[in-house]
Amino acid sequence: MLKSISYKIARWRMRQNSQRNFLIYCSVFVGFFAGLAAIALKFLVSVMEDISRNISSHLPYHIIYVFLPALGIFLTVAYQHLINRDRIQKGIGNILINIKKNRSNIKYNNIYSQLITSSLTVGFGGSSGLEAPIVSTGAAIGSNTGKFFNLSPYEKTVLIAAGASAGIAAVFNSPIAGVLFSLEILIGEITIPTLIPLLIASATGVVVSKLLYSGQLFHLVTEGWAMSALPFYILLGLFSGWISVYISKVAVMLEKGILKKQNRYIRALAGGLLLGLMIILFPPLFGEGYHYLQAVLNGNIDALKEETFFSSWLSNPLIMIVFIAALVFTKIIAAGITIGAGGNGGTFAPTMFTGAFLGLFVAFTVNLLGWVHLSTSNFIAVGMAGALSGVLHAPLTAIFLIAEITGGYVLFIPLMIVSSISYIISRLSSSHNIYWHELVHEKNIHPGQDYDMLNAITLDSIITKDYVAVKKEMLLTDFYKLLSTSNANRFAVLDNDDALDGIVWIDLVRQQLFDHISDNATVADIMAVPPSIIDYDQSVSSVMEIFDSVDVWHLPVIQNDRFVGFISKSTLLSRYREVLIKQKRESDLFAHL
Repeated sequence: MLKSISYKIARWRMRQNSQRNFLIYCSVFVGFFAGLAAIALKFLVSVMEDISRNISSHLPYHIIYVFLPALGIFLTVAYQHLINRDRIQKGIGNILINIKKNRSNIKYNNIYSQLITSSLTVGFGGSSGLEAPIVSTGAAIGSNTGKFFNLSPYEKTVLIAAGASAGIAAVFNSPIAGVLFSLEILIGEITIPTLIPLLIASATGVVVSKLLYSGQLFHLVTEGWAMSALPFYILLGLFSGWISVYISKVAVMLEKGILKKQNRYIRALAGGLLLGLMIILFPPLFGEGYHYLQAVLNGNIDALKEETFFSSWLSNPLIMIVFIAALVFTKIIAAGITIGAGGNGGTFAPTMFTGAFLGLFVAFTVNLLGWVHLSTSNFIAVGMAGALSGVLHAPLTAIFLIAEITGGYVLFIPLMIVSSISYIISRLSSSHNIYWHELVHEKNIHPGQDYDMLNAITLDSIITKDYVAVKKEMLLTDFYKLLSTSNANRFAVLDNDDALDGIVWIDLVRQQLFDHISDNATVADIMAVPPSIIDYDQSVSSVMEIFDSVDVWHLPVIQNDRFVGFISKSTLLSRYREVLIKQKRESDLFAHL
């Protein structure tokens, strides 16, 4: 019934509107609901965190913090297992997989399951961020909107990015940063036709945020920067780059799972209790940590003494420096444990937290030494941008996010310096960001439109199955007779089970035509082993990489050890050109208006 309604709506809108106009209308719809979902999640988690802190304040030593994260992760795992049946696709990496491998189709249940699981995890103190679940929710809204209206994979990708943009924009009240996040992380390129739906969705998300959630995530009061602080901004950029490498390595390692041999529920409880013990020692690790971050931004560094066993010790500035440094290194460990134990969240907020306290560490230390007076709030803000730039490999997103949060561009030069240095150092360590690293190295999924367009071609469509097969035992005299009646320029040498023994290239045969051959010479004497063999299940992008690495224009294809045909490099290039033209036509938002 739903499919029938979808088909009728699709026919109606094709008669009433151009495809490109309709994509703009869809971006408004996606932006509205993605913004709504983002604000609902942030409000829900904020209420749950306030309740948790209220309960904690009535118990000695805030002992409830040991158990709350375990409860939240346990409930998250139970929901995923018993209700969701493990259909949830957590993390931004899975969005990228769906874009690259699944024609931009994301399962419908991700619209609500991301909200439920992340609120349980973070609301009860799980030390991770809500931005990744918000992006996943917005992406699912965009994908399923495109699916309902039978849009093309490219158009669904645009709506996925639109939903992600609206989510980020609604949370931070930063429409430009929301757009840049999608362009740098999800799409990987900036084009005018793609930019317009994202701008509309992002603006819609911010309007929803202003109407329904007037509060702002951060209230940064920054000052104009001084030239005397420039060397320390450069130092912060270096530290940010190094800490970004640390974050990426630790997060990837822990998020793959902890206590893997244990039952999922035991893993959730054990990981949650371990996290709870960390929170008892370092209370700012509770939840996203924005509560403490806002306090230090307001200049209230004494807020870090709250709820700790050793608050009196923190009156000593040297111990306070050690405590801040510990927060810099432990936040991502806590986030990794949260996700690795089965919770739902992301590394976006932990990265911002880490960068903020890194900036605080630099400013607090320099001010304590009395070398020069640094603005603590400035360094906290710029530190966030530096860490985001290095971890996400998205310097534009980092710069404009902090610029929009601070409500101006007085810190634009320090933001550019720190973000650029951090990005360069991080790129020297890894050519891909935290989301792409595993996809490239473990799943052979690559960023870039070239890979998208190549993988839009099915391997079967470019296999030449019209070939001539011979046996290696065939006498050369008989083979030359066959050659005189055939137009083929390569021959597959097969055994009795149709497995490939080798290939006879006509160019090599031509060199031996006038050589003396013995009466017993066979095809086995002139056949060659191909420089590479293509598996039928390989991606077309990997096939192109193989062609680029070997000096041939035809390669054999096998399926279940049986030869099925040849692939021609010229055929592949021709099909690539067809797909390129088609995608450029689809992406022209204003064509045929």
